Amino acid sequence: MKIAFVGKGGSGKTTLSSLFIRYLAARGTPVTAVDADINQHLGAALGLSDEEAASVPPLGGHLPFIKDYLRGSNPRILSADSMIKTTPPGEGSRLLRLTGDNPVFATCARQVPLAGTGGSARLLATGPFTEDDLGVACYHSKTGAVELCLNHLIDGRDEYVVVDMTAGSDSFASGMFTRFDMTFLVAEPTRKGVSVYRQYREYARDFGVALRVVGNKVQGPDDLEFLREQVGDDLLVTCGHSDWVRALERGAARPFTDLEPENLRTLDALFEAADAAHERRDWGRYTQQMVHFHLKNAAGWGNERTGVDLAAQIDPGFVLSESADVGWSPQPA
Repeated sequence: MKIAFVGKGGSGKTTLSSLFIRYLAARGTPVTAVDADINQHLGAALGLSDEEAASVPPLGGHLPFIKDYLRGSNPRILSADSMIKTTPPGEGSRLLRLTGDNPVFATCARQVPLAGTGGSARLLATGPFTEDDLGVACYHSKTGAVELCLNHLIDGRDEYVVVDMTAGSDSFASGMFTRFDMTFLVAEPTRKGVSVYRQYREYARDFGVALRVVGNKVQGPDDLEFLREQVGDDLLVTCGHSDWVRALERGAARPFTDLEPENLRTLDALFEAADAAHERRDWGRYTQQMVHFHLKNAAGWGNERTGVDLAAQIDPGFVLSESADVGWSPQPA
């Protein structure tokens, strides 16, 4: 299951995504966490020190390697250099699974013990925006590595990838917003808090994106009523203050079961909504959306930048599915 947490800056999406990751780990569910925000705070929210979080190899810095690996023996892709963030897989491409090993995860991921849960999460990070990027690149060049991996990912019902997305509506600069089984939009009970929701609702409507709102920092009936008026039936659940979270942010590692009952019920609701989304999964539509955005990017800038006709990369007979061959196996020792 592919889950995204989105919202305006400061809404609490990183905190909520880290709580959901801990919740999954406490259940014994395999979970891969991806920090795709320009402000790289997910590692710290999962308990890493600044030095430990900074040591996670950036996906954006390994993009040539990722492209070369995912290309595999696909005859429609002339070279790894001709791959862009929307390049879809085809016959001969290598695919990623969340269970087991693969060279991309071996190179870029770190296993993070989650104190108080009895479990851990695999952590991937796009990497921060650096001084070298100023004036010559945008952050989408880094999140493109995440999109490419999601396009080549096979995931099942009982395994999760949870992505802490860029703030606001930046993810609409590519097709990455369509890559998820469920998108949780974290909104504060303010006009600014629900503005990102309105943008997401309008952009996502035509693509069948499953979108539910999580009201955060809700302090009373007036806040709840405001959110209900603004987002209607898209409001799934709300969160209030948490002493457990505040203690965690100060470095205290308490058992996850000590999280306030009302906040545990909130996470239960998120899990139930995410799990139910599996019943609506349509691999055919998912693959068609990959193709749609690839053609759009090819015509808009990709053909000119790479010097090749990127439409030729599309394999018309290929549909991503849980039964697809990953195209790689570890070498015997």
